[in-house]
Amino acid sequence: MEIETNHKIIFGDSRKMDEIDDESVHLVVTSPPYPMIEMWDDLFKSLNPKIEKIWENIENEEDEEKKEKNIIKIYNLMHETLLPTWEEIYRVLVPGGIVCINIGDATRKVNGIFRLFPNHSKIIEHFEKIGFVTLPYILWKKPTNKPNAFLGSGFLPPNAYVTLDVEFILIFRKGKPRKFKPKDPLRYASAYTKEERDKWFSQIWEDIRGDKQIHPKIERRTASYPEEIPRRLIRMFSIIGDTVLDPFLGTGTTTKVAIELKRNSIGYEIDENLKPIIEEKIGIKQKRIGIDFNVEFLYRSKSE
Repeated sequence: MEIETNHKIIFGDSRKMDEIDDESVHLVVTSPPYPMIEMWDDLFKSLNPKIEKIWENIENEEDEEKKEKNIIKIYNLMHETLLPTWEEIYRVLVPGGIVCINIGDATRKVNGIFRLFPNHSKIIEHFEKIGFVTLPYILWKKPTNKPNAFLGSGFLPPNAYVTLDVEFILIFRKGKPRKFKPKDPLRYASAYTKEERDKWFSQIWEDIRGDKQIHPKIERRTASYPEEIPRRLIRMFSIIGDTVLDPFLGTGTTTKVAIELKRNSIGYEIDENLKPIIEEKIGIKQKRIGIDFNVEFLYRSKSE
């Protein structure tokens, strides 16, 4: 099926998505920065000055109980920093639109205590308060080169810890299921096979491995996920011609896959330095047989 798709990449903060009309997006697929993962500490500090101030207080605080309370404050503030983006997603989604969020829990030793920060449960809590319907989630079992990896005290109980080797793909819907006209041609053209359905709609995904990364350091820093994740989710929860939003675009993986699957897309990214990598990934200068697409880069002023 021949179809021309349009793609906007906006360099700006997705906590404010004025460039998108109400109820104009059909699917959100994204992987946000993970709260309490050290590599994203500086980003959260830059987005919320309160977080930076509390980290400074922890370093100077001698009272252990106050330190612990401040750590929980930071964790909650990191999630509150993401909240405006989640609220904007609700605004721009069509009724029945779907949200898919790839997120991992965090483990971290802070103030001398090793603990879990359950990011997935905090996101579910916020989404339900906004008004989303929570649907069954997917567990992505990530491949590891250390099959017997564990944390803690070697072979002696009781102070070893379970290794986190899965991430969550949380799935939400805005209201009741989306409705279509009988025998909608685009919907039928978007159908998946029985084999795909049986594999994709199982709760545990164990067969997805990372893509070969052209810029590995940058792609790790931007939480770049394997192309197969957005590819499956876009096939599962949208039809040809729909609009897919990624509010944390990173190096452009979601845009690339949306182009290949004949969906329109919108992406937000705060780091303008990623533009050359995004262009390279989506093949903006390449012509692809049977794929006709337009890409527009927009720059929001720093004051907005």
